[in-house]
Amino acid sequence: MTATPQGMTYADYLKLDDVLGAQAPLSDLHDEMLFIIIHQTKELWLKQMLHEVALACRLIRDDHFAGAHKALSRVSRIQTVMTMSWDVLSTLTPFDYMKFRHVLGTSSGFQSAQFRELEFRLGIKDPKYLDLLEGGSAGRRRLEAALAEPSLWDEANDALGRAGFDISTEDSIRAGWLAVYRDAEAHFDLYGLAEKLVDLDDSLAAWRHKHLLTVERIIGMKRGTGGSAGAAYLRATLEKRAFPALWDLRTDI
Repeated sequence: MTATPQGMTYADYLKLDDVLGAQAPLSDLHDEMLFIIIHQTKELWLKQMLHEVALACRLIRDDHFAGAHKALSRVSRIQTVMTMSWDVLSTLTPFDYMKFRHVLGTSSGFQSAQFRELEFRLGIKDPKYLDLLEGGSAGRRRLEAALAEPSLWDEANDALGRAGFDISTEDSIRAGWLAVYRDAEAHFDLYGLAEKLVDLDDSLAAWRHKHLLTVERIIGMKRGTGGSAGAAYLRATLEKRAFPALWDLRTDI
């Protein structure tokens, strides 16, 4: 029977039977539950971040900068929580993890469709990651859509163009944002948006760094379960930026 608002319980509304029944350890080892819950929780937070980034893109398209700032501030707070969650996972010692690592098979966080979609939606678009997902799968379709549609960075640059700046080339875009920073009071909405984008990049870099440290702490330099290079791959991602022009221009202000 479908619950109605009048008779709905907390468990009904949150679908707790489904949520709390979604943990299915493949071993009888105590610590596998933590590993599952940490990663399931991250996927839930990624879903919420994608929800907020989609809203921010729509609001920026309408030049509603205050609303976009609010949505992106929520993303930043979620990023902080996700980064802190690595501290919980790091209570899993190498000895504990290696006892059940074999049950993961070829599964890996490297295959997270939502994380790749978040990168695409921010502006880090690399088509090679499509190959990690089976053709025709829901995750693959979402990534293909994110690759084709304007990113948060695209929307920010379009807003820059609507404000009268030349956005015909990457160099002109960088020059436009530099002009915004040099006269922030005259372009405060764009300036505030740019700084919020840098906040996202800053938090994403912190998340990547903590991820690397946690992996090194638990498995050292072993290869990842999905065949990735593990810590070596993660270290190579530390310089990724969704909005590199906003970092580069600081030298010239």
